[in-house]
Amino acid sequence: MRSSLRYVSTRGQAPKLGFEAALLTGLARDGGLYVPETWPNLSASRLAKFAGRPYAEVAAAVMKPFIGSALSAKELDAAIAAAYGTFRHDAVAPLTQIDEGLWLMELFHGPTLAFKDVALQLLGQLYDRVLKARGERITVIGATSGDTGSAALEACKNRDAIDIFILHPKGRVSEVQRRQMTTIDASNVHNIAIDGSFDDCQDMVKAMFNDNAFRDRVNMAAVNSINWARVMAQIVYYVTGAVALGAPHRKVSFAVPSGNFGNVYAGYAAKSMGLPIDQLIVGSNRNDILTRFFNAGAMKITKVVPSLSPSMDIQVSSNLERLLFDLFGRKGDRLSAAMQDFRKSGKFKAPEKSWGKVARSFQAYSLDDKQTLGAMREIHKRTGYLADPHSAIGLAAALEARKKNKVSQVPVIALATAHAAKFPDAVEQATGIRPGLPPHLAHLMSAKERLTELPNDLAKIQDFVRSHTRLGHNK
Repeated sequence: MRSSLRYVSTRGQAPKLGFEAALLTGLARDGGLYVPETWPNLSASRLAKFAGRPYAEVAAAVMKPFIGSALSAKELDAAIAAAYGTFRHDAVAPLTQIDEGLWLMELFHGPTLAFKDVALQLLGQLYDRVLKARGERITVIGATSGDTGSAALEACKNRDAIDIFILHPKGRVSEVQRRQMTTIDASNVHNIAIDGSFDDCQDMVKAMFNDNAFRDRVNMAAVNSINWARVMAQIVYYVTGAVALGAPHRKVSFAVPSGNFGNVYAGYAAKSMGLPIDQLIVGSNRNDILTRFFNAGAMKITKVVPSLSPSMDIQVSSNLERLLFDLFGRKGDRLSAAMQDFRKSGKFKAPEKSWGKVARSFQAYSLDDKQTLGAMREIHKRTGYLADPHSAIGLAAALEARKKNKVSQVPVIALATAHAAKFPDAVEQATGIRPGLPPHLAHLMSAKERLTELPNDLAKIQDFVRSHTRLGHNK
């Protein structure tokens, strides 16, 4: 089966793929990321028909052009129903009004209390259906700064055709985030704590993808947002949020706390498809490479510094490459050369000719830990809402953007990316209130942990994967 829409690598040297192959391939063979060759169109008349419709129905309509014939309409509907049937809110991504022009979209009603569930619960379903049809097994390897890991493990646990390995930076995720990964009791799940940063973990995953002999031996697949299907699933909540506030008849802006840029890029994709998004407001923590990039059109890698918002403790934002692909006129050879220079020098400057057009769609702000605590405290004081440190950064960025723009008639949706209970220490420090875990996670702090600590050494990681994946062990 093949989808009609094809996917191309941002580096320009890998073959074009259909949806199935892009789903299972993850990172392209040339080191690039797959993006659609063309953007499906969301016309105003089509958007208008989404008003008042269930989330699952909108999801199927938005994602079907990307999937094409890889899944039948019935198969896609079943995958979507199974994915979002695990959420504890029927709306999947409900909106809460903060003030006259500001809304919060709660993306944490999935099983692991973070926005990553929206994409990864679906990804697990897609993997199951495609692998069953092909009679194949895969070894999923991913890196996490906190939330991706638990969401990926929850989505892939106990699946017969998948072995999953998640790398996280030792001591640099919250205790709740760590325990959500390490207390999963499933034979196909492997947690690896790396002595390093998230960027180190992410670099090792990419290195394993670029080692073709290793990659082929274990039939390696991706759950990080280098996998296009992750981005595809996230486009949906931009559409439902915008339509709920009046799209296509008026524009809507979104404020997004971000480190790896995948969530923001999904908004950019939605805008590229025709969703009337006015601004994408990026919120960073003290690791502010994205804010520096959008404010100056240039990047310089600095050391990753641990913060109260660990999921954003990143300096090399993988998904930014997808945006840069457009900045370079979709010329993969030009982008490839620029990315190689960036890795060598630690510096990057956007092409001047295309930068102005892209920059107009983005604003960016950063908060250090003190400012983050202040934002959490002020939000709770004003509204009674307990925001986790990541969501608070998004809200603060939205408020700053509105202040900078003086009076704006465009409503803003800030994305709440995690439940406050995932970061109880920070929430208590800011507000004096310690949020409790919901009932389905009440056992978390007393459950037995299972993890392996390994050095920041690619060869040792590969040896561990080879010796523990059932597929690789049999070859």
